[in-house]
Amino acid sequence: MASVPKKVETDSSKQQLFSKTLTAKKNNIKLSNHAQKRLDDRHLNLQAGDFAQISKAITELKQKGSRESLLLYKDMGLIANVHNRTIITAMNMGEISTITNIDSTKFIK
Repeated sequence: MASVPKKVETDSSKQQLFSKTLTAKKNNIKLSNHAQKRLDDRHLNLQAGDFAQISKAITELKQKGSRESLLLYKDMGLIANVHNRTIITAMNMGEISTITNIDSTKFIK
């Protein structure tokens, strides 16, 4: 009997993750697994234009010598490792009270 290949199905969350990862790669921004989980858990969404804005901000921060930065963007706070161009965690504005171990903050408009 010939075996029939099984159809591979991907759910929408996997497609969204792939899309976000692809967009981030285009803008040379990485999302850590932790940051992706925090974004998903908090229903915070980043679109292609968002990654372009974040990339521009990280480039500016790198030129100024920043290493770990709090990026305040739209309704969220993102902690980025500037050297690695990686978003390492994400939070909504209501969670931001005390942030430690950063050397800079950038408001992205």
